[in-house]
Amino acid sequence: MIGGLMGKKLAMTQLFEGGSVLVPVTLLEVGPCYVVRRDDGSSSAQIGYEEDFSPTKAAAGHCAAAGLPAMKRIVETGCDDSVKPGDIFTAGIFKEGDKVDVIGTGKGKGFTGAMKRHGFSGQPASHGGKAHRRPGSIGQASYPARVWKGIKMAGRSGGGRITSQGLRVVSVDAEKNLVAVKGSVPGPRGAGVFIRYSVKGGGQRADG
Repeated sequence: MIGGLMGKKLAMTQLFEGGSVLVPVTLLEVGPCYVVRRDDGSSSAQIGYEEDFSPTKAAAGHCAAAGLPAMKRIVETGCDDSVKPGDIFTAGIFKEGDKVDVIGTGKGKGFTGAMKRHGFSGQPASHGGKAHRRPGSIGQASYPARVWKGIKMAGRSGGGRITSQGLRVVSVDAEKNLVAVKGSVPGPRGAGVFIRYSVKGGGQRADG
């Protein structure tokens, strides 16, 4: 068994559960993923996703050892002793009711002010106040006469690695490699994600 698979975020939509309960879900294209490398005695394996049609020689050679074409994305994940180079894993490893974590890169928001970036309340908007959305004091006067590292100020926001934990798998279409998870996941449409069994809550699989 493999610990997780790569895929991409397709879109958000809604599904009916039990014919009456409307559930917001995110559709993910998961796999097929190929085992690129597995070292002897290791409890992890490298898996690749999506063929790269213009690879570097190094990337092509790395995948050729397993008899595979070059892959655009390669990550390392946990596995058991049954996994070997060349194996193929699809969305069928997940079942309805499984709890999963989805890891991705959040949407970049560019340069933003302190209020949006850090959730500041803002300064008075009336009675002669002129600061409004400014962050306020960021340092001292005579000592230490500098701005401390880590002060919350305006700057680049978003675009970081985010993990959505404990999402429930609502449906799985193994033939089309589609997995629908309840709620939202990081990133814009088409963004690459890694989906794994949840690290919290004990038994992750619905049947385990």
